[in-house]
Amino acid sequence: MSSPPEIRLLGMNFADLDTARAAAWLSARPPDAAFGYVVTPNADHLVRLRRQPALVPLYDQALLRLLDSRVVARVAASIGLDAPPVAPGSDLTGVILRGHLRPKEQLTIIGLDPVHLRALMDRTGIVLPAHHNPPSGFEHDRKSLREAVDFALAHPARFILLAVGSPRQEILAAAIQASGRATGVGLCIGASLDFLSGAATRAPVWMQQAGLEWLHRLAGNPHRLARRYLCQCPAIFLLLLRERWEGRGTRRHAS
Repeated sequence: MSSPPEIRLLGMNFADLDTARAAAWLSARPPDAAFGYVVTPNADHLVRLRRQPALVPLYDQALLRLLDSRVVARVAASIGLDAPPVAPGSDLTGVILRGHLRPKEQLTIIGLDPVHLRALMDRTGIVLPAHHNPPSGFEHDRKSLREAVDFALAHPARFILLAVGSPRQEILAAAIQASGRATGVGLCIGASLDFLSGAATRAPVWMQQAGLEWLHRLAGNPHRLARRYLCQCPAIFLLLLRERWEGRGTRRHAS
């Protein structure tokens, strides 16, 4: 199975796939193929990677990198950079759960408060998944991280949903891959299951399409998100401008 073409932006090779094509490509992957994981960087991720370069290998090792920011894509295109298609993690998750699962196919989910599990099943039609919700800060505790990896290994599935937030989910995905014993695809999808289960309300479609989903989330939780969206994320504009000035945005085709 050949890799899709990629578009390089901000030092990262993004798959040249929109949501529908990414879901189809992942669904066509052999279920017994060695474990690979999908990351969906947004502006917050991309700025964090410049502040914490030790996290970069977590993204470089991913099976697919999909851009999850209409703001980044539009600004990049507006200043002459070659922007990847936008494939939000929440959209990708919804398309896979509703359109690419086999009858009664079981998923493995790591993350999501168990009180929302039944609602997720009712709203998406999935069967009871293998479910593990690790404790807060598990990525810094060797025993808790090992338990999460062991759970994934003990419950193999074609799709393993890693919904514990970034960079925790990327750390976990890389640890599962490093075991050398896992199969399937790990989806690092943040709050996607909260939206799909109804535990959190996603922005209206018009706000998503206008690139204002961040504003909806900020309004819903200003105490937690104000620093991220108002202080940290604006650095993405300078990063994009610097890339344009230095002429680094290039397309790279699959081998």
